[in-house]
Amino acid sequence: MNMDTGEQRSYWIETAPPGDPQPSLDADITVDVAVIGAGMAGLSTAWELARAGRSVAVLEADRLAAGVTGHTTAKLSALHTLIYARLRRTRGSEAAKLYARSQTEAIRHAAAVVDELGIDCDWENTAAYTFAEEPEGVAELKAEAEAAREAGLPAEYVTATGLPFPVAGAVRVTEQVQFHPRKYLLALADDLRVRGAQIHENTRVVGLKEGEPCRLETESGATVTAKDVVVATHYPIFDRALLFTRLSPRRELVLAAPIPAAQDPHGMFITTEQRTRSLRTAPLTDGQRLLIVTGEHFAPGTADVEERFGRLAGWATDHFGELTFTHRWATQDNDSTDSVPLVGPLHPGSRHAYVATGFGGWGLSGGIMAGRLLATLIAGEKSPWSELYDPRRVLSAVREAPAFLKHQAHVARHFVGDRLPSGPAGSVDDIAPGDGAVVRVGGHRCAVHRDDGGELHAVSARCTHLGCLVAFNRAERTWECPCHGSRFDPDGHIVQGPATRPLERRDLDEA
Repeated sequence: MNMDTGEQRSYWIETAPPGDPQPSLDADITVDVAVIGAGMAGLSTAWELARAGRSVAVLEADRLAAGVTGHTTAKLSALHTLIYARLRRTRGSEAAKLYARSQTEAIRHAAAVVDELGIDCDWENTAAYTFAEEPEGVAELKAEAEAAREAGLPAEYVTATGLPFPVAGAVRVTEQVQFHPRKYLLALADDLRVRGAQIHENTRVVGLKEGEPCRLETESGATVTAKDVVVATHYPIFDRALLFTRLSPRRELVLAAPIPAAQDPHGMFITTEQRTRSLRTAPLTDGQRLLIVTGEHFAPGTADVEERFGRLAGWATDHFGELTFTHRWATQDNDSTDSVPLVGPLHPGSRHAYVATGFGGWGLSGGIMAGRLLATLIAGEKSPWSELYDPRRVLSAVREAPAFLKHQAHVARHFVGDRLPSGPAGSVDDIAPGDGAVVRVGGHRCAVHRDDGGELHAVSARCTHLGCLVAFNRAERTWECPCHGSRFDPDGHIVQGPATRPLERRDLDEA
């Protein structure tokens, strides 16, 4: 579909610019706790620990809240599509209740933090909806409404919403929130510095030695000695418990367009139909709201992203009328095989290393929850939901085997290299300006991009994480690993982990 889908930019980053960079780490330091990653989970954890009086260092490979959190849809909700019926079926009613309570308390805690720090972050209380347009989805929605209500949420099944199109049915949960996540997190970072925490941007961690104390090694060679370490890098950069076997990365596309305030549907909406459609609005000026539409989920490196942007734009205009898209971006998250995040000790032998990952698209409430849970565990205490989120929980054949086997089959295909999802180019000469492909040059697989000026950029086609072949994303001009979601720019520099080393440059004349 040929449709103008706006400029490649995140509304959240554009409207809350990062400001002056924090210094990268250039000398050895010692702290009580080192937190790797400065998204919602990392900064929330650091803030809880600093408020408890611990010395904290936050180490971010890029800029604060510029990764997954800077490209989110910014829903702060305990209604996570269709999770409660599944949790009740696979882990029991008590687990569903603990999940609902932990997510609800995270929202309330965020509200208290906003009040305590006086954060201006476009906070808006609203209802969340999981809906279906097709009648076939009604039974599932009714079951979800019942399970969510039993779990303790103010949930109800409804047939009318504020959407400008009919729905077959919906689950509605009131007292949920939409907000500006970067304004919230940048204020949290400001308060962290006031409390004496160290924040280091452009500081990539490449090594972890566990012990008493633990020791982190950074790309620059500077080290951090800490009693406790938290890995909050979205996808764990250290995976000694083989968590990558229980995590599936996925990307989703986001479009934004202004609409008259009178057309605001007043709520946050999501459906699993058509590879997900998610909606919310944000405040603008001059009697307008910003409509934010998300969907088209896919594994990194496996889709024609430009085509999917067009498909999402077509759905939005079909349902909301003519729209002028001003922003577009993509977000990435990881689904755990049992739909519950992994928050707690990094592996069975860990005593002082912790992880937070697998939020399944709900990393805002999940990240706030994780921050509180990890601070509790580091203090030597136990939370009511420690076991629910424990990464060491035993794989269940009933609740996890189908997703586990599907993910492993997908990964295995790329490990053996039996297909190249990067385009039809048979040689470097076939690559058009702006495009890229994995091609054989001198018997070696090279990831080659031709920029708009015709210059070639060649790097190794093997992801430095675990060796899968990367594929080119034309819409975002990145190389992506379909196995575990690492992403690199055309020159091989890391855009997103878990990889900690760039793709090696290749000389086409020598390859």
